[in-house]
This record gives sequence, C-alpha cells and structure tokens, in this order.
Amino acid sequence: MNYQVLLTEMFTATLMSLQIFFFTLIVSLPLGLLVALGRMSKLKIVNLPVRFYILIMRGTPLMLQLLFMFYALKPLLGIQLDRVLAAEVAFALNYAAYFAEIYRGGLESIPNGQREAAKVLGYTKSQAFFHIVLPQVIKRITPPMGNEFITLVKDTSLAQVIGVVELLKVTSQWVSSAVDMTPLVIAGLFYLVMNGIVTRAFTVLENRLSYYQ
Repeated sequence: MNYQVLLTEMFTATLMSLQIFFFTLIVSLPLGLLVALGRMSKLKIVNLPVRFYILIMRGTPLMLQLLFMFYALKPLLGIQLDRVLAAEVAFALNYAAYFAEIYRGGLESIPNGQREAAKVLGYTKSQAFFHIVLPQVIKRITPPMGNEFITLVKDTSLAQVIGVVELLKVTSQWVSSAVDMTPLVIAGLFYLVMNGIVTRAFTVLENRLSYYQ
C-alpha cells in the first residue's frame, strides 16, 4: 500500500468534506433562524408551510433527500445540479430545519418580561432582539448546536451516496482494493481531529458566553 498516495487522496477528500460542512453552516444557520421565526409566527399562511417544511426535512432520511436533490429535480423541474452542489443544498435545507427548532427553543425560553423591559427603556423591537434576546439565546443553544456541528462532520460521509468523492468514499475504495483496514483507522483519526476542533471551539465559545447566567 502506497501510504503517500493514500494520505494525499484522503487529504483531498477531507477538503471536500469540509467544503460541504462550511457551505451547510453558512446557509443553514441564517436560514434556520428565519425558519424559526416563521415557525413562531401567528399567521397560518406563514406558520403552516414552515411546519410542513420542518416535518419533511426531519421526518425523512437525509440520504433520501440527497438522492432526491440529485436525481429527481431534472425529471420534475428540468434542473440538474452537479453532485457537489446537490449535496450542499440537501445538507443546508436539512440542517436548517434542525437549527430552526433549536433556535425556537432558545427564543421561547426568554421571558417576555425582558422584551417589555427593553421597550420601556426605549429599545425598538429589532434592537431588543439583537442586543438583549439574541445574546442570551446564543448562550442557551450553544450545547445543542455543538452536537449538531459534530453530527454534521460525520454526516458529510453520506454525500458518497450520490458519488461525491469525500473522505469515507476514498477510504472505502482503498479498503476494497487493498483489503487492508489501515485506511479505516486513518479515516477515523481524521474525523476525530475535525470533531476535536469543533468541540474545542464550542468549549471556548461557552466560556466566553459564561457571563450570561
């Protein structure tokens, strides 16, 4: 087994996994907040479609959503996404639904009295949200968000189902061709390092937000 070639291919595949990871976060974090606000809306014309979206995203397997995004859009809408973009869009839409419920839990945990006090102090609704409510929400949702980030790192391996050459796909190819378990151990170390960085980042974030009690 040529370990230099193996490590080179695994590093390249890891970059693809990280691309999916960061694209998903960049899109799903703000989208999830918008979905959460829609979910909390008292207008049924807003609330009901958002509820349905969350139900579909959380109630069906991510693998099925990946397959749908890559194979079903062309016959249904005449749109053909390339493999990587299809994976990124599917991941972003899926995780936005999960983030939305985390956001909603955080927002609903803030007492209404704080919003009323902010109004008395002359804050507008947007000022009260961004300066008083949102910082406390971020503090409260940090642990579950950390869990979702870690899950996302591992879930990027599902992209191989539509042919995206990410870390686990390369690993599987080497294991099947060389009949050697060493690539599995190396891949495990890659995932551990990535999730170790994520865990450390959230630990630092929690410590910095510790003044919100």
